[in-house]
Amino acid sequence: MKIAVVTDSTAYLTDKQIADNNIHIIPLPVIIDNEVYKEGVDISTEEFYEKLKKSETFPSTSQPAIGELITFYENLGTQGYDTVISIHLASTISGFYQTLKNLANEIKGVKVYPFDSQITVMLMGNLVLKAARMAEAGANVENIFAELENLRGTMNECFIVDDLQNLVRGGRLSNASAFIGSVLKIKPLLTFDDDSHKIVAFDKVRSMKKALKRAENIFEEDKEKVAYPLRLIVIHANDLEAAEAWKQELVQKYPDCQIDLSYFGPVIGTHLGEKAIALAWMKDIDK
Repeated sequence: MKIAVVTDSTAYLTDKQIADNNIHIIPLPVIIDNEVYKEGVDISTEEFYEKLKKSETFPSTSQPAIGELITFYENLGTQGYDTVISIHLASTISGFYQTLKNLANEIKGVKVYPFDSQITVMLMGNLVLKAARMAEAGANVENIFAELENLRGTMNECFIVDDLQNLVRGGRLSNASAFIGSVLKIKPLLTFDDDSHKIVAFDKVRSMKKALKRAENIFEEDKEKVAYPLRLIVIHANDLEAAEAWKQELVQKYPDCQIDLSYFGPVIGTHLGEKAIALAWMKDIDK
């Protein structure tokens, strides 16, 4: 058995991580002013946020064309793979995982096993890295899926957004009505609900400083409950300065934790908006 590990572009892995671990990426489309761009191929994260400031219409996202998907997976078969583990963004925010499940039996030459990460961004990226390393070490699909499910259960996150309108327009916020009337300077805090796996707003505070502290408090509560090492990720939407400053504070507070810096690229940035920032954590895959 030769296993290929596939994910979509919202894992936001670095070029080095992709190359070193032989990971295959499906770019997801983002549409700005009726122009379709493939994330990470036709448009960079920096270009996206520049276009976002000037766009005349609200951007949107889409799924890859069915024909392109079939060709992508069947090409892996011609490269000598007979099995594909395909890990994708949460099915509650995209129909891609379900599309792939429906399509899997039509793909010739390889057996495709889709996996719903129930999340996105670099949390999903760490699942992908773990799967790729296990595949390289000779693990089978059953063992890899068991480990992915275990890691998925260790994840938590707190997103802080400047404005809920992006999520509301895109239909990605399940309890929008409770938060729409927020006044200026209110910072909504969001997470993926543990039961529904949908994005929900669970709190709102009156300043960014208080929002960051609230996120840290939630992390500390989780940290006290577990016996394994946690890995922290600071994720930003075109606000590197703020993200780096927060990371440095966290390094001082949590010297025993690996703390990574990542970003919201075009597809996720479409729904969260510029200046969103998040703190995410999970079991450290390197310890």
